[in-house]
Amino acid sequence: MSGFSYFRTMQEDFLHYIWKHKMFSTSSLKTTKGERVAIRKLGQHNHNSGPDFFNAQIDINNQLWAGNVEIHIKSSDWYLHNHETDSAYDNVILHVVWEHDAEIFRKDNSKIPTLELQQYIDLHLLDNYRELIQSRHWINCEKDFQEVDDFLLNNWLERLFIERLERKSDDISKLLKLSYNDWEAVLFKMLLKNFGLKVNGEAFLSLANSVDYSVVRKLQHSVLDMEALLFGQAGFLDGDIQETYHLKLKQHYQYLNQKFRLNNQGVLQIQFFRLRPPNFPTVRLSQFANLYSNEHQLFSKLMACESKEAFYTLFSKGVSDFWMTHYTFTSTSNTSKKMLTKSFIDLLIINTIVPLKFSYAKSQGKHIEESLLKLIREINLESNSIVKKFLELKSIEKNAFTSQALLQLKQHYCDKNKCLQCAIGNSLIVKN
Repeated sequence: MSGFSYFRTMQEDFLHYIWKHKMFSTSSLKTTKGERVAIRKLGQHNHNSGPDFFNAQIDINNQLWAGNVEIHIKSSDWYLHNHETDSAYDNVILHVVWEHDAEIFRKDNSKIPTLELQQYIDLHLLDNYRELIQSRHWINCEKDFQEVDDFLLNNWLERLFIERLERKSDDISKLLKLSYNDWEAVLFKMLLKNFGLKVNGEAFLSLANSVDYSVVRKLQHSVLDMEALLFGQAGFLDGDIQETYHLKLKQHYQYLNQKFRLNNQGVLQIQFFRLRPPNFPTVRLSQFANLYSNEHQLFSKLMACESKEAFYTLFSKGVSDFWMTHYTFTSTSNTSKKMLTKSFIDLLIINTIVPLKFSYAKSQGKHIEESLLKLIREINLESNSIVKKFLELKSIEKNAFTSQALLQLKQHYCDKNKCLQCAIGNSLIVKN
């Protein structure tokens, strides 16, 4: 393939990748003016504004230069990006490009040495790169995924899982700040959100945010008070329903509303549509109220649990008497305790408990513990379209550790075409 054709599919990220990993011949490098180039230090990759690599050391015609390296597809991109007016680029000692089409000058009118990379790169790297980024499959490497080395894949999945925890930990840190470093309050918000699952997660979170946790602490000794608080804030006690239990909750909520000056204007509308009755928000809120009424200091208890059986025991909660025979305030059901199922508790462990345990350990200056990895590997594989598709491509260990890592891979690498930052993409680019 000609250099011009490669240029049409070239991306600057690929040149960063080539430079960072020194994936080019370095034995006889020369600038576009024929000056000999020897690389002492490639520099530190900069992912923010400013030159692409900081603190490089480059020997040009036997003179050592220390400074920054800027990378472009074409030399003229320097002017296209207005670097000539930006003092952050005054200390660039080498301009690395795919195609040299213009001379670049410093403010003192001295030329910046330019290295044109295309003549030093092995063509098979370019072929592999082009084939990968131009793929029109579900993921770029779909046809090669089956052949990915198991050792490489397992190591990459572990790193992806930690990445996912780090991302969730950032969200938890924001909640912690808003909750004045009250871990119990953060647990309340995260747990209520995840009781809402995908359909009502954001609405349940808005419900949690509508109540100061100090109110929960005062009311959690009573299931009735907790249900009145949750159902009232959710808007389920509005309307004229002449049902004894509904009227009782409404009366309690009116008292709580006056006492604590409650406000539910920011609570999002809660949905029933397309939900199976066991997942109705009314049932979930009763289960949640019963959990908090029976388990005080819940955060400390959860941090002490390490096995999934311990969590199953702790979360073995059902609904209050009314909800044993109802799904809504006006529709009845066969009598059932409507206990939290193990599969539902698994989701709570995955989406609430494990991230909280990780964040709490991190706040204490501790690294991720083996017990946490053991716990997530004990949980069943999540069932969703992304995980199912990956498993069609390759046989992989089936547990929640794997499914969480695969979700991170698809959402934050595959969907964003970040093959160059992916261990799988890297292995495919360098293959012979």
